[in-house]
Amino acid sequence: DTDSDQLKNVPQSTENGIDNEAFEMGVGYVAYFIAACVLDFQRATALVVLTILAVVATSYELLMKYKGESISHFLKPAVRYVLLLVFCRVFILAVVVLLVLWLVLDTSKRPEQLISFGGVCMFIVLLYLFSAHRSMISWRPVFWGLGMEFCIGLFVIRTEPGLIAFDWLGKQVQVFLDYTKEGSSFVFGDLIANIFAFQALPIVVFFSSVMSILYFLGIMQWLILKISWVMEITMGTSPTETLSVAGNIFVGQTEAPLLIRPYLKEMTKSEIHAVMTGGFATIAGSVMGAFISFGIDASSLISASVMAAPCALAISKLSYPETEESAFKAEKNIKVACGDEQNILEAASSGASASIGLVANIAANLIAFLAILAFINQALSWLGGMVGYPEITFQLICSYVFMPVAFMMGIPYDESFTVAELIGTKVFLNEFVAYEKLSELKSNRLNGMDEVIGDERQWISVRSEIISTYALCGFANFSSLGIVIGGLSSISPSRRSDISSLVLRAMVTGTCVSLINACVAGLLFVPPLDCVGIFRGSAFNATDLNIQQCCQDLFQSTVNNGNITFEGQWSSIPNVTLFFSKCCQCCGLSDVPVCL
Repeated sequence: DTDSDQLKNVPQSTENGIDNEAFEMGVGYVAYFIAACVLDFQRATALVVLTILAVVATSYELLMKYKGESISHFLKPAVRYVLLLVFCRVFILAVVVLLVLWLVLDTSKRPEQLISFGGVCMFIVLLYLFSAHRSMISWRPVFWGLGMEFCIGLFVIRTEPGLIAFDWLGKQVQVFLDYTKEGSSFVFGDLIANIFAFQALPIVVFFSSVMSILYFLGIMQWLILKISWVMEITMGTSPTETLSVAGNIFVGQTEAPLLIRPYLKEMTKSEIHAVMTGGFATIAGSVMGAFISFGIDASSLISASVMAAPCALAISKLSYPETEESAFKAEKNIKVACGDEQNILEAASSGASASIGLVANIAANLIAFLAILAFINQALSWLGGMVGYPEITFQLICSYVFMPVAFMMGIPYDESFTVAELIGTKVFLNEFVAYEKLSELKSNRLNGMDEVIGDERQWISVRSEIISTYALCGFANFSSLGIVIGGLSSISPSRRSDISSLVLRAMVTGTCVSLINACVAGLLFVPPLDCVGIFRGSAFNATDLNIQQCCQDLFQSTVNNGNITFEGQWSSIPNVTLFFSKCCQCCGLSDVPVCL
């Protein structure tokens, strides 16, 4: 009896030891957290954000673990009532009314935004007309998906908390990716300064390794499951297709389906179409890192990937509606596939090793496609020269073919031909080539190059850059067709014929998702004022609202400690002292403290 009692007490003592250790670690972290905040709260901002997220996530998990069933049972009647009555009648009516009011009030100042709204309507109508089964369309996932996309875009693009949050997140991602230089410089030395292969591609290796670590720790699975849960309960889609599309926010078009590998062979055609559309409409996190290294706006890339997930599900159900009964509609416990790594070091190593194929694929495709593009341009120039048009190129043809699409996204007419070239390059070649060209246009603008040299536009406006970033954010191009067919067929060989028959429609649908995303960005984005240009071309009229806003911005960046100094963007602008003096003299702002 004594021996048995001792054996019973061993697990309990071990458990108590673990609890004590966890408690001590918790107390130690709280002490560290308080010390960091007291010493420099501004410096500890990132730590505060991460801690809050961890506390919220842990609290939610504990609540669901111990009280989840009780809460679900208590709220079930209310949820059913909301879904049946409020959603069907009041909610839809309220959304429509608010959207109309928004358009009337917001576009009255900037009519070009109304064109972007027309673009959203145009793509939805076209997808409806070419839907595989128009009579079977369920409008719930369509309206909910587009509504979620719009709400995310509204938060990210137009609200101050959203702008600050995603701008901060984008900067943190850029800082994080800069750590790649430590490994790259050790391996390649000075070659990383000017050579693309040694500058951008190592980022893919680093990001892939980090993603593998996050998978090992279970963080990525947790994020994907929570995002898919939100889309599933609102849009009414099946757990399997929703999980795969949510996974596409973080991983690529062949990696995300691995999350649902056991279920793929029993999925309906509509679900398979949704899985492929999600892959075409988004980009992998590792590839996003490479695009950020080009100089593409990080916050726009991140928000584009997040917005694309609900939009991809919505547009997929419009293009190829469900006509069968899903085998997983009532499935509550979809299991997410995990890796076989035993520790963090193995996870980091396997992630880096797994990226070798991706890096080689990117490099090989860039070499091949840029060479093919040069050949096509030379051939077109030769053929055009026979009839007196030697300037014909692939980009010129794309600029005319896709110009209406670019214009309907909200791009100004004189810039729409340049953006149309980018769209054509992305669709027929790949997104790397297109983003590289967009990066060049952005660099030209920042370097003060002339807007047009000869007949060629050298840069586009900030608004057009942002819209283009959203439009190009996706793997939907002809070179990806083989990748998707091969990747999904290897997971589920029995569905090869279905995959092959649906892949082209899914690619077109994925392209439309990216373009609708761009339209939403065009509808919501308000470019910042070019205060320097306004100051240089203005007589400082006191009734000019732009002058007043720019002067207020200048005053907020001014420090008057006996000597006038300027902070932020104004610190490096020539003649800023002259602008400051004129602002103090006009607009009734002479009583501002910094002017006294």
